[in-house]
Amino acid sequence: MNLEHSENSSLAAERGTRCLVSIIIPCRNEINYIAKLLDSILANDYPRENLEIFVVDGMSDDGTQDIVRSYAALYPFISLLENPGKTAPAALNVGIARATGDIVMRMDAHAEYPDNYISGLVSALIESGADNVGGVCRTRPGDNTAIAKAISLALAHPFGVGNSYFRIDMLSEPRWVDTVPFGCFRRTIFERVGVFDEELVRNQDDEFNLRIIKNGGKILLLPQIYSIYYARNSLEKLWTMYYQYGYFKPLVIKKIGGVFTLRQLVPATFVMSLVGFSILSLWFEWARYALAAVTAAYLALNLAFSVVAAWRTEPVLVFPLSLAFMLVHIGYGIGFLKGVWDFLFMGQRRKASRSEGVAEEKRPKADASIFD
Repeated sequence: MNLEHSENSSLAAERGTRCLVSIIIPCRNEINYIAKLLDSILANDYPRENLEIFVVDGMSDDGTQDIVRSYAALYPFISLLENPGKTAPAALNVGIARATGDIVMRMDAHAEYPDNYISGLVSALIESGADNVGGVCRTRPGDNTAIAKAISLALAHPFGVGNSYFRIDMLSEPRWVDTVPFGCFRRTIFERVGVFDEELVRNQDDEFNLRIIKNGGKILLLPQIYSIYYARNSLEKLWTMYYQYGYFKPLVIKKIGGVFTLRQLVPATFVMSLVGFSILSLWFEWARYALAAVTAAYLALNLAFSVVAAWRTEPVLVFPLSLAFMLVHIGYGIGFLKGVWDFLFMGQRRKASRSEGVAEEKRPKADASIFD
């Protein structure tokens, strides 16, 4: 299916510009990004009279709210809403409750959008019959440091994130997929399958999109539409993000009743093999050889991919990129195994704390602005 050359594209575009689009932006402490995001939305070619923009703020204390209020004073279709829950799914549900558009679009505070982004997604949604459409993410460094550049490379490389089509940006044609970032939804889908699950501080997009599929819906990824996503700029933030992604994935599996993509299991399998062989090596010589083989194979692959990827950009990024790859894989794997223990074996279910924006007891702190 080639949406760009469909004879119905012009009609879809014309119909699309008449739709009221409700844009929901979860954010918290995004003073460095929120103005650039709003400017990119205002620069879009979609008619402003058919837009309503809800910035749903998780009680920011860095001046983010003041910036949003200054935009709202100039543009009456921009509103600032409060999100006491401080998490992304809570923010999305606050926005959905206020939205009046036939189309609901999520945007991320750590991203910018080209001028055809809204009109392109709306037209594709109308033309394709999909329930959710999205574009690819072109990842950019969150800072000008070597670490930030390496993180950006890792999050857009198949060795780092597997065959996640919207992250690696390697498609030439639209494709039906299991999830997209920053979805553009028909409003009716929320009536059919419900809203976002607030227990999932991370991976709420994955669970919601899989719920769409289980209810007979379709999700379309459009490679010709893209957003520019600014990656986290420190190794600590990278580790935290991917630990959280891994931690909440078993809860998604539990809720949807199965694993939809094998790539979810690879990091946990790798970490489990390292731990298992390390324990067995205390008693068995073969386990020591197995541990050495697994470790050597991983380090060799990691270094090879790091050298090739860095050589194409900046050779000095080889070792920071290798470390970024490692943190993504091990962080996700450890988080996944901890989530398996907590959610599948111990049967823990936690509700998001209204005061802290995280779950009670031992749930790791989450940043509400990260996409899943």
